[in-house]
Amino acid sequence: MKAFLILEDGTVFEGTHIGAQKEIISEIVFNTSMAGYLEVLTDPSYAGQAVCMTYPLIGNYGVCNEDMESKKPWPDGFIVRELSRLPSNFRCDKTIQEFLEENGVPGIAGIDTRALTKILREKGTMNGMITTNENYNIEEIIPKLKAYTTGKVVEIVTCDKKYELKGSESLADNGPISGSSQFKREDYENGIREKKPSMVRELNGKGLKVALLDLGAKDNIARSLAARGCDVTVYPALTSAEEIIASNPDGIMLSNGPGDPKECTSIIAEIKKLYDTEIPIFAICLGHQLMALATGADTFKMKYGHRGGNHPVKDLETGRVYISSQNHGYVVDMDKLDAKVATPAFINVNDGTNEGLSYTGKNIFTVQFHPQACPGPQDSGYLFDRFITMMRRERNA
Repeated sequence: MKAFLILEDGTVFEGTHIGAQKEIISEIVFNTSMAGYLEVLTDPSYAGQAVCMTYPLIGNYGVCNEDMESKKPWPDGFIVRELSRLPSNFRCDKTIQEFLEENGVPGIAGIDTRALTKILREKGTMNGMITTNENYNIEEIIPKLKAYTTGKVVEIVTCDKKYELKGSESLADNGPISGSSQFKREDYENGIREKKPSMVRELNGKGLKVALLDLGAKDNIARSLAARGCDVTVYPALTSAEEIIASNPDGIMLSNGPGDPKECTSIIAEIKKLYDTEIPIFAICLGHQLMALATGADTFKMKYGHRGGNHPVKDLETGRVYISSQNHGYVVDMDKLDAKVATPAFINVNDGTNEGLSYTGKNIFTVQFHPQACPGPQDSGYLFDRFITMMRRERNA
């Protein structure tokens, strides 16, 4: 069946329909990851967006349920050059076509994704429609595309109620911190699906309690903390600061999430209350942006954002560069930072934008990238250990 991707500038791509039989309007973004399409699909930060994968073949290893980063896929649509319908992977549970159909995600294949990516890079991120209607009226569609906004999507993707994840007695309980599963083929064939980690991390977080504010959190954030021994309580995004503080956590984690950070006005007010405590705080992605807004800084929308697993970031204290996994379309404005409140800690090597802040006189540091990876390199996973050291030092003070 034919399908069409119509952009708000009037550009039309013709391809083949994939996924669910459904018409959608969404913000069109691209991701440069060469692998990890399932983690991309199940990343809540993509709520309100349709994702174009720049790597030309998607679905070649199928869908492995254990690699999902949340309970379901969140993008409105999926755009690929070629969709593999015959995956080759002994861990495969289903094809990506089946996964998209089951979860109501429509998509389009067979278009020139390189040309689409070049348009988005040159003109900036724009809205678009995926449709199978061959009799579409572009004059009627374009005003609808220009009127679309993602809205307050954090409330949609956050958990319904708080829950707990107990710290591991050893890394073997949770598998590798990256979240990737290590199996022997014979184990799988014998029906044994336990993870087989090749190393055990010192549990320097054992006994520490972390409150994780779920703004659209990928599961591996909580897993990364639990694998280091921390007991993690995950709270819905609209939880009051008073409730979190009353639980007497050793530290607070602010997660990634979707949408324009300035839409989260009530959450920003609660984060300001958390900032005013002496509790150590570590924030990632949207959490990083919301902490900046809560303390008087500003954010702005990027031309086309950072989405992929190959973004270099520089630690301004050590000068060391790390390759990071990222997914964001907004960034903290370094020109409007008050040095008395926070100073830049990381910058993006490619474009010089802010990638992290260190808060003056506070046990708070935040990063724009994803140290928990999944998908992506694990270069910056040490930041979880830094957070644990901060909590341990505060507890023993």
